[in-house]
Amino acid sequence: MRWLPALLSASLFAAGSFAAKKSSEERFAEFHAKQTSHAPLKLTDVSFKSLTTAPRDYSVAVVLTALDARYGCQLCREFQPEWELLSKSWVKGDKSGESRLVFGALDFGDGRETFMGFGLQTAPVLFFFPPTAGPHAAASPEPIRYDFTNGPVPAEMMHSWLVRHLDGRPHPPVKRPVDYLKWAVSFTMITGSLTGVYVLWPYVVPVIQNRNVWAAFTLIAILMFTSGHMFNQIRKVPYVANNPRGGVSYFAAGFQNQYGMETQVVAALYGILSFAAISLAVKVPRIADPRSQVMTVWAWSGIILVVYSFLLSVFRVKNAGYPFYLPPFM
Repeated sequence: MRWLPALLSASLFAAGSFAAKKSSEERFAEFHAKQTSHAPLKLTDVSFKSLTTAPRDYSVAVVLTALDARYGCQLCREFQPEWELLSKSWVKGDKSGESRLVFGALDFGDGRETFMGFGLQTAPVLFFFPPTAGPHAAASPEPIRYDFTNGPVPAEMMHSWLVRHLDGRPHPPVKRPVDYLKWAVSFTMITGSLTGVYVLWPYVVPVIQNRNVWAAFTLIAILMFTSGHMFNQIRKVPYVANNPRGGVSYFAAGFQNQYGMETQVVAALYGILSFAAISLAVKVPRIADPRSQVMTVWAWSGIILVVYSFLLSVFRVKNAGYPFYLPPFM
């Protein structure tokens, strides 16, 4: 069996010699005719050598891949549909072959000799072979390599990469097929949403137009922001902290610092004070019984005094020099 590699090399050499006998124009016409019916061309070691043999007055874009499941090349399988889309879109938009570009794909199972010749250890790898003859001949006959270092590449990005190497030639755009399932899902979701809005609108409008709902929402927002909620979100402050005596500190010293627990306590105090003030201004005047009205006024006033006294004591905890205070929290 030792004669098999030598026989394979001899066969490739013979195929290359036979391909070299064909002119560049004949080879391009042959491969372009094939790719108009099936793009990209499925290549083997022999056809790859025939396609890329110099001299050539056309360009070749070939992706060397490994699609068989035993090779475990997930990137190869992800990129293959994009490569087929780009190839078919280009060939369909350039049926006459004015861009003189041939697309191909060489799988590892069909091109072991080619992979070994390039010294490839990974896949996929894209090679762009520029023309070596004609008006667009490149200064160097060496292929230009594209490595997939950042994962799968969409067809549009690969199209842009090829366009950079094909100056002065047509560049047919990538045309993706219509995704009817996506359109159907979107239409169903939009129709369902509009139907839901139409059915629920009579019930939603009263809630939206309710002054109490907006008042509650506004009050909650004011309490959140005046108590320092956004400060906590920006600074990422701790919820509580340990004090030097081994206990827990709920209030941070200084008006430029605060803890998460402190924000919640201050917001609760502001909320109680707000509710008490609103009750005194709105609810108490509606009480018909004078005696009940007076007792309610004293009750809410007492709550305001106690809560506001505690709030001032919190300020003194944060800054010992704070000059204001009220009983009972002196």
